[in-house]
Amino acid sequence: MEAASESERSGPAVGSFQPSEHQHVRYNPLRDDWVLVSAHRMRRPWQGQVEKPPQEDVPRCDLSNPLCPGAVRANGEVNPQYTNTFVFDNDFPALQPDAPEPDACNHPLFRAASARGVCKVMCFHPWSDLTLPLMSLAEIRAVIDKWAELAVELGASYPWVQIFENKGAMMGCSNPHPHCQVWASNFLPNEAQLEDRTQRQHLQERGVPLLLEYAQLEAQRKERLVVENADWLVVVPYWAVWPFQTLLLPRRQVCRLQELSDSERDSAPTGPRLGADCGHWQLHAHYYPPLLRSAAVRKFMVGYEMLAQAQRDLTPEQAAERLRALPEEHYRVRPREAA
Repeated sequence: MEAASESERSGPAVGSFQPSEHQHVRYNPLRDDWVLVSAHRMRRPWQGQVEKPPQEDVPRCDLSNPLCPGAVRANGEVNPQYTNTFVFDNDFPALQPDAPEPDACNHPLFRAASARGVCKVMCFHPWSDLTLPLMSLAEIRAVIDKWAELAVELGASYPWVQIFENKGAMMGCSNPHPHCQVWASNFLPNEAQLEDRTQRQHLQERGVPLLLEYAQLEAQRKERLVVENADWLVVVPYWAVWPFQTLLLPRRQVCRLQELSDSERDSAPTGPRLGADCGHWQLHAHYYPPLLRSAAVRKFMVGYEMLAQAQRDLTPEQAAERLRALPEEHYRVRPREAA
């Protein structure tokens, strides 16, 4: 066996930058901030918290579960025997439509403003033992159509409609039944304001929507591409913060969810701004899995991330490669028995 050369023992030559070996910061044009990338930290031994595996024996229908058909919710209302999607007003809403105005304050360090809106819960399916990836394409399409319907309905009165799913106990979800939440507010939330500003500025400076240009570049480069079809692509963003964070992007310019064509729905600004020019804005979806090394080891945003800036432990390119290597079939795929 030949002895290793000095350069092999010491790693890459000084001045030879390798993203997977050398820490660096990456700019996020969508949030106008930076993330520290320290991929070499993945070599450190893990002695931290290990999560319990998710519950696999979820009953298909349990009347003690307030999201199931026929179940009684906390407010005493009985759910209908729904067979597809089901939407209802959140029994414990963070936003209400009739909240009074806060008292005025004459000091700039103690400012408050009105916060009104509505919060809805949307069940994807009547069965509690399913999640979106285990549903049929027709069932998923029904969910997307309902999202678009709610965007139109609530967007007629509120400037922002946020659709989100907290999936799994690791993300703080208290109920395994497949569902999401839809919050509409009379104000633009912080993230929406930030993304609106950066996308508007990008269009003014470069003449093309930020996320449309970004999607075209990622489709060409492929290194962070996870999956694609004729209408959509999913990438681990160049500026991703969470280890396996992904971004879903349409290939053409689409401002609002309800503007998607039939084929785009199958394969995948509101209120007073309805009539405004939103040519800078591009429809997109963020996915923020908390996982770091495996399904049982999560990433914690603490310490440096809370006091300084976001930091990640593997490059987005490495994350995309690992995601591409996963089998397309869901790990829980099995014959679905009739109820």
